[in-house]
Amino acid sequence: MFWDKVKETMPREELEALQSARLREVALRAARSPFYKNRFAEAGVEPGDVRGLEDLRRLPFTTKQDLRDWFPYGLVAADMKDVVRLHASSGTTGKSTAVFYSRADIDNWADMVARCMAMTGADSSDVFQNMTGYGMFTGGLGMHFGAERLGMLTIPMGAGNTKWQMANMKMYGTTVIHITPSYALHLCEEFAAEGIDPKRDLKLRIALVGAEPYSEGTRRKLEDFLGASVFNSYGLSEMNGPGVAFECVEKNGMHLWEDHYILEIVDPKTLEPVAEGERGEIVMTTLTREAMPIIRYRVRDLTSVLPGACPCGRTHRRIDRITGRSDDMLIIKGVNVFPSQIEDALMSMSEVGGGWQIELTRVEGADHIAVNVEVADSFFRGDIKELNRLRKSIQGAIKNETLVTPEVKLVEPNTLPRSVGKAVRVIDKRQI
Repeated sequence: MFWDKVKETMPREELEALQSARLREVALRAARSPFYKNRFAEAGVEPGDVRGLEDLRRLPFTTKQDLRDWFPYGLVAADMKDVVRLHASSGTTGKSTAVFYSRADIDNWADMVARCMAMTGADSSDVFQNMTGYGMFTGGLGMHFGAERLGMLTIPMGAGNTKWQMANMKMYGTTVIHITPSYALHLCEEFAAEGIDPKRDLKLRIALVGAEPYSEGTRRKLEDFLGASVFNSYGLSEMNGPGVAFECVEKNGMHLWEDHYILEIVDPKTLEPVAEGERGEIVMTTLTREAMPIIRYRVRDLTSVLPGACPCGRTHRRIDRITGRSDDMLIIKGVNVFPSQIEDALMSMSEVGGGWQIELTRVEGADHIAVNVEVADSFFRGDIKELNRLRKSIQGAIKNETLVTPEVKLVEPNTLPRSVGKAVRVIDKRQI
């Protein structure tokens, strides 16, 4: 299903010509902001000299630290009377960042989210339950406006209050949900504890899952339990929020809306472009944002561009599943490890429950990794030999995936902390 077939199937040469024209406009617009006026001058770039995509690499990179250093209004390029909304990070891991929107920005964002939802087969006959946070977090309002744009009956539940979430799904016949993967796993546990079989007792058919990286194993686990089709999504507040890229029904990569963004994949060390299909760091440029355009933003997320055309007919390039962030990579005894690799190993095992967490410490100057793993309720009642066998199996699977041998601690179901937002998967005590 298409939301805007003309734009979604635009020939590549037309799409790139549109990007060139919009890049010329966005360079001029960005230069109205204090930050880019200063940054362009430092880089010796005249915005009026930007003629198209061939000039993109002349433009300087933008980083998260830039947004923090120029907080709150340094990147605003519009008259403040034309700015209608802001979203901001909490600043729990550093100084806060803010993103500003004009009315046209909000409309474009809603349109992109509607495109994404339509790609999954959702339409105006569906009942949509939004199970992510509203307020400053972009996931709530971003998906809400897109769902209404698509014409779905929209239930603005927000995050948490799991029993009320389940009750509403039954009462209103929810068919589509938006949820984080960690909360989705918790929801499955609560369904099981309440004796609810989603396949039998609910009308759920589509789960839009995002806001944190998750593995193909997690997707399969969710689909098996919920009896719904799980779609991977990608977004970040600096680029509006959700709706940047989404899977279509082919589930072979996420189409990124290239009429609104320029995508680059670069080597995180050299910042040089990588070949198609090679994994690297995402760099993005907004093309249609009025209030706060951002140029060549180093996202830090790691992925690759999938080669070839998608059978769905959309021409916008597809990015692979996000494996993590360049600044989230763990170095353990000299080995590079991503949490997603450990999740891949765990979610392939039916005996593993929904919760897991990595603990990093130093023992006598050497790195030590422990992985706490919740065991499925039915299996936890097994005998000690079975538990020891599972512990060794998990240890071996993680070693095969990462080349690191962890200590594995099996814990009872629902022992590890639960989060209705992004899960905290890594506790690094090496610097404490």
